[in-house]
Amino acid sequence: MRSVMHKSSGIIAIELQYALSASGGGHLRNPFFDVLGAIRHEGSIAAAARKLDWSYRHLWGYLKDQEKRLDRALVHWDKGRAARLTEFAEKLLWAETRIRARLAPQVENLATEIGRELSIAFNDAVQIASCVASHDLSLPLLKRLCQTERELLLDLRYEGSIEALRQMRQGHCAFAGIHLPLSRPELAQRGSKVHRAFGPLLRLGREKLIRVAHRTQGLFVAQGNPLAVRGIEDLARLRFVNRAPSTGTRALLEELLERHRVDPSTIRGFNHEEANHLAVAAAVASGAADAGFGIQAAATGKSIDFVPLVVEDYFLVCERETLDTPAAQALVSLLASEGWREQVARLAGYSAQGAGEIVSLRRTLPWYR
Repeated sequence: MRSVMHKSSGIIAIELQYALSASGGGHLRNPFFDVLGAIRHEGSIAAAARKLDWSYRHLWGYLKDQEKRLDRALVHWDKGRAARLTEFAEKLLWAETRIRARLAPQVENLATEIGRELSIAFNDAVQIASCVASHDLSLPLLKRLCQTERELLLDLRYEGSIEALRQMRQGHCAFAGIHLPLSRPELAQRGSKVHRAFGPLLRLGREKLIRVAHRTQGLFVAQGNPLAVRGIEDLARLRFVNRAPSTGTRALLEELLERHRVDPSTIRGFNHEEANHLAVAAAVASGAADAGFGIQAAATGKSIDFVPLVVEDYFLVCERETLDTPAAQALVSLLASEGWREQVARLAGYSAQGAGEIVSLRRTLPWYR
C-alpha cells in the first residue's frame, strides 16, 4: 500500500493504492518523503540520488517539479553549499512521521481485510482466526507468522482492550487481545481501576487466556530526559499526551495516578488523546508533549528515551469451546514455538516467556484470588 500526495487549488489530495503480493502485510510509503528523508540524511543531492538509485538529473528535475506542484521551496539551492531542506520541507517530514504513527494500525486493519478476501480466493485451505485486539507491536509479527508457518489468517483489527472484549462478547470475533499488569498484582486487585474496567467483561468458567508475551509500559520522554522524569509523580509538572478511556493502557495509567495520589486534572494535556502507542511516542518525539505513557518498543527509532514502570502480560481471550477449533490450535502451537520467541526478542521491552500457555481466569487474575 502506498500514498501519493499532491496540492491542487489550495487543497491537499491524497491517493491510496495497494499492491497484491505473496508476502502480505501493509505499509504506508510515499516516494516524495523518501526523497526528502534521503536529502536530509545525506546532505547533498548527489548522495541522495545514489542512495535512492536515481540519476542526479532525475532527482534534480523531480524536486523542481514538486516545488512547482506544491508552490513551495523544498531545498535551499545555495551554490557550493550542502543541500538543506527548507523549513516547509522539514515540517512536511515531521507531519508525515506523526501521520504514519497514527495510521499504522489502521493500515494493518485494511491490509488484513484485503488479505482475508484475497487469501480465501487463492487458497481454500487457509484458516481464519478473527481477532479484535488492543494495539500491540508484536501482533503484526504474529500475523505474518500465522500466514507463513500455519496457513492461518489472523484477521486482526485494533481497538482498545475493553472494546475488544465487548466485540468478542457480541460474537464479532473469536479472540480479544488484552493486556493486564499481573507482575504487580496490587494494580489489578479487587476494586482497582483495572478490575473495574475488565472484571465485568471477563466471564469466569466460560473464557480462557492464551499468553502471547510480556511487555514493558512506561513513560516516553525527550532524548536525554532533560526534565529529569522519574515516574508517575512527575506528570503534574509536564505536558502530557494520553490514550483513550476505552483502552487498557488508560485504565492502568489511572490506577498508577491514584496510587501516587496525582490528580488527573492537574496534568496539562490529560485530555489530549492519541490512537495508539506509536502516535503517543511520535507526539513526544515531535515536542508536542513532554511525556506520554506507552510500551517501550514504540520508542524505538524515535530519538526519545523511556522510563520503565510496569511489566504487563498480553493475552488473547477466547471462549473455552474456541480452543478446540483448528484455528485456535494452530495459533497456540505457533505462540509456543521457537520462531515466535525469536520474533518477540527483536522488540524492545518484550519477552515471550510462557507464550502459548492456556491459563484460567481464576488462577491468573488477582481479583479472583
